[in-house]
Amino acid sequence: MTEPFSEFDWRWKPFADLSALDVYSMLAARSEVFVVEQHCVYGDVDGQDTDAWHLLVYPRSADARPALAGYLRVLLPNAKGDIENADIRIGRVLTTAGFRGIGLGQAMLERTLGFIREQWPGQPIRLHAQARLQRFYVGFGFEPISDVHVEDDIPHIWMRLV
Repeated sequence: MTEPFSEFDWRWKPFADLSALDVYSMLAARSEVFVVEQHCVYGDVDGQDTDAWHLLVYPRSADARPALAGYLRVLLPNAKGDIENADIRIGRVLTTAGFRGIGLGQAMLERTLGFIREQWPGQPIRLHAQARLQRFYVGFGFEPISDVHVEDDIPHIWMRLV
């Protein structure tokens, strides 16, 4: 039996291990999805990538430089006692246009939750979801911890998994 999504290359990397091509692919995908598709001008390069773990999902292909199919980052808890950032945080979750509707986002989140539980057992997980995706995250056990609010002209909600 073939593992689901075995036709993809799943790469977990801390920032220091990302190649220049990985960083370029990551920033290009984030720009395409969040800035161009969602018409949202915001400061994507926010200084948090260097301390994050990154999941880059590439399709396996003969192309020497395939574009990303999916991406997300995991931010570690803030060691400075900042209560807002005391949890593991998942962010910048995306699937690129050519890979939507096949369950890749669900597979990414399942793998991410497994990765977090293995690396940091018992640590609560938080994310700032677009409100339209609330039901998707509830399906993984996340619960809303804020009201819906507008950020960068898009309704969002903070959610947490304990």
